[in-house]
Amino acid sequence: MKLYDSIGPNPHIVRMFIAEKGIDIPKQTVDLRKGENREAEHLKRNPHGQMPTLELDNGSYLSEITAICEYLEEKNPSPPLIGSTPEERAETRMWTRRIDLGVCEPMANGFRASEGRPMFESRMKLVGAEGAADLKAIARDRLLWLDGQMQGRTFICGDRFSLADILLFAFLAFGAQVGQPIPDEAGWVKAWFERVKARPSAAA
Repeated sequence: MKLYDSIGPNPHIVRMFIAEKGIDIPKQTVDLRKGENREAEHLKRNPHGQMPTLELDNGSYLSEITAICEYLEEKNPSPPLIGSTPEERAETRMWTRRIDLGVCEPMANGFRASEGRPMFESRMKLVGAEGAADLKAIARDRLLWLDGQMQGRTFICGDRFSLADILLFAFLAFGAQVGQPIPDEAGWVKAWFERVKARPSAAA
């Protein structure tokens, strides 16, 4: 296998997942700032031009972070980061979906439509610049909702560290760099973020 890697929260998620699994996958960097992900060589790997992409041993390519992590979990089930029972897997997937749609997607699109606009406007369709603040507000609102749901838990799925934690951590680390910090009133999220940040995989 080979991971086509770059800057950004999505590749960070996969690197962190790999690190938690303790597996070794060679990496090749694709320069996102220069737009190498939109050039013909990478489009053969991933026609969406997104990052990251995982090249499998049979020569095929897999993209989309959830699909990549699901595949790696099936190939390397220990330690379980999605779950070891149907109930655990369902819980992880439920929270991963909520976080992805409610926090990550509006946060990323808010960035692309504002601070990231010079880099992204020639590459994809963006909402109007006036909508960026609304997208960021949606991400903030859903993060505060999540904070309320998580009281008394160590991680998003209780005592289990999972893909849901990795997904949220990578995007909140990204948000802190692009003007979307964790709200001060989200006390659980702030404490949780520090717990996850202390894990060696966070630096992957």
